[in-house]
Amino acid sequence: MLDGLFEQFLQFYHMDIRVGFGFDVHQIAVDRPLWLGGIKVKDEQGLLGHSDADVLLHAICDALLGAAGLRDIGHYFPNTDENWKGADSKQLLAKVCSLIREQGWEICNIDATLVMEKPKISSHIDEMKLVMSQCVGIEISRIAIKATTNEKLGYVGALQGADAYAVALIFRQ
Repeated sequence: MLDGLFEQFLQFYHMDIRVGFGFDVHQIAVDRPLWLGGIKVKDEQGLLGHSDADVLLHAICDALLGAAGLRDIGHYFPNTDENWKGADSKQLLAKVCSLIREQGWEICNIDATLVMEKPKISSHIDEMKLVMSQCVGIEISRIAIKATTNEKLGYVGALQGADAYAVALIFRQ
């Protein structure tokens, strides 16, 4: 019954709605800057990667690409391509947004979670949301960023890596 009501709702409003999920992981590395959510976070360790290794933005890119039925971030920005070496992940996210908008999609909201033992990022979340809002072109209120630890378990708990998860909702009329 609910399926039928939802279909009627979508038909009435002539909307196509999609959800995408993204995940990314990066190894912790000494003597690398730590980029998270599009901002540089002061810490003695960063994340290892071909680009700036912003694990949070990479997960968001994959969520958006997945929602639009496109390939993953590695397809569009391969780590074998020197053009993307050291790339600013905000540029990658902006290109992803352009790709999906070219297909008629608009971004409704993004919900992301960073899993990292340290540093604590709660004081940086508002700045991250502002940077992402400008990059993606949606209101700050449509972006959620949460952070948690892995309770000292696994590679995240052993300070060997960081994970990020993201969900994105996109639509077109």
